[in-house]
Amino acid sequence: MPDKNEQLYEVAIGLIPGIGGMLTRQLVSYCGSPKAFFDCPSSKLETIPGIGPGAIKAFKKRDEALRKAEEVLQQAEKYEAQILFYTHPDYPKRLKQIADAPTLLFYKGNASLNHPKTISIVGTRKLTRYGEAVTEKIIHDLQKHDPLIISGLAYGIDIVAHRSALKYGLQTIGTIASGLDMIYPAAHKKTAEQMLEQGGLLSEKIFGIELHPQFFPARNRIIAGLADCTIIVEGALKSGSLITAEIAFGYNREVMAVPGNITSEVSGGTNYLIKTQQAVPYTCIEDLEALLNWDNALQPPQLGLFDGSPVAKPHRPTVYDPNDFSKEEWAIIEVLQQTNDELIDNISWKAQIPINQIASLLLNMEFNGVVKSLPGKKFRLL
Repeated sequence: MPDKNEQLYEVAIGLIPGIGGMLTRQLVSYCGSPKAFFDCPSSKLETIPGIGPGAIKAFKKRDEALRKAEEVLQQAEKYEAQILFYTHPDYPKRLKQIADAPTLLFYKGNASLNHPKTISIVGTRKLTRYGEAVTEKIIHDLQKHDPLIISGLAYGIDIVAHRSALKYGLQTIGTIASGLDMIYPAAHKKTAEQMLEQGGLLSEKIFGIELHPQFFPARNRIIAGLADCTIIVEGALKSGSLITAEIAFGYNREVMAVPGNITSEVSGGTNYLIKTQQAVPYTCIEDLEALLNWDNALQPPQLGLFDGSPVAKPHRPTVYDPNDFSKEEWAIIEVLQQTNDELIDNISWKAQIPINQIASLLLNMEFNGVVKSLPGKKFRLL
C-alpha cells in the first residue's frame, strides 16, 4: 500500500498543467514512479518519447503541484476518502484496461470496485413510468447474481437504479462528476449517504472543484469502463445515456438497451441502438445471462452419475507448437493458456496487441480451430 509520501507524488503528477492520463502513465513507466518523475532532471525528460516543449514548460510548475497535492491529501483525510492511483491494488481492474482511464480516483464506501459481476444502468432524466418500472424490475431480477450496480446519481433512471439496488440489498456505486465533497444534485444527498453503507461514491475530480457541464461526458466513460455490461433503459437520440452507450461500445464492452414505444421520445435512443446493432435488446434477465454467460447460462452442467450433482467436464488442452503461429498469435495462446475464458479486451491488454488488430487475429484463429468465441466477447483455447 502506498504511504503518504508516495501518494503526494501520485496526486501531484496529475495536477501539473498539460500532463494528462496517458502521458502520466508513460512518464511513470519511463521513470519508475511519480516521485522519480519529480526527481528527474529536465534534460532527461526531453529524451522521453511524447514529451514536447509544453510538457517541459509545465514541469517547471511541479512545486506548485506538490503544494496543491498536500491540500488534496488533507481534504481526502477530512472526507475519509480513499485515493486510488492506477497502480493501487484496489484500482478497478476493468477500468485500468481502457486507454483513457483516469490515473487517479477518489473513492468512499465499502464495496469492492473489483466485484466479480458489475452492471451499469443509466438512462434519461425525464423517465416515464415504464422506464421506472423496468429499471426496478431489472434490479429485482439481478438479485440472484448479487452484482455491483453502477450509475451516475443523476435524476431519472440513475437514481431509480441506485434506490432499487438499496431496496433489494445490492451494493451500488455512484460515479459522480463533482468532487466527493459535493453531492449533485443536492436532492440525492440522502440516497448518497445510504450508498456509503451499501456501496459507495467514486470520482476522478479533486475536492472543491467547480462543477462544469463537460465533466459529465467524462464521467460517463468511467461508468462504461467499470461494467461488464451497460444497460440503457430510456434515452432520447441526443442524450447523455447514449454517449455512455457509445463509449461502452467503443471499449468493446457489452451494451444492452430496453426496447420502447416507437412514439416515445425517450425510447428513440434505445430503439436506435438496437436497430444499429450497437446494443442487444434487454427484454428479460435471461437476455443478460446469455449475453454474459453468467453461471454458464448457455452450457448446462453435466450431471453426476450417482447423486445427480453437477460435475465439471474434464478439459484436455491441445499441445500447440509456437513454430506454427505468428508472434502475435502465440502471444494470444499464452494468455489463454493461463485462463479458461478471457474477455477480448483483457487478451489485448495482456498480449500487448491493439484491440483493432486482435479481433482479426482471433477470427482467423477461430477459423483454424484454435480458439472458440463465447458469449460476452470472451474466447477460449480449444
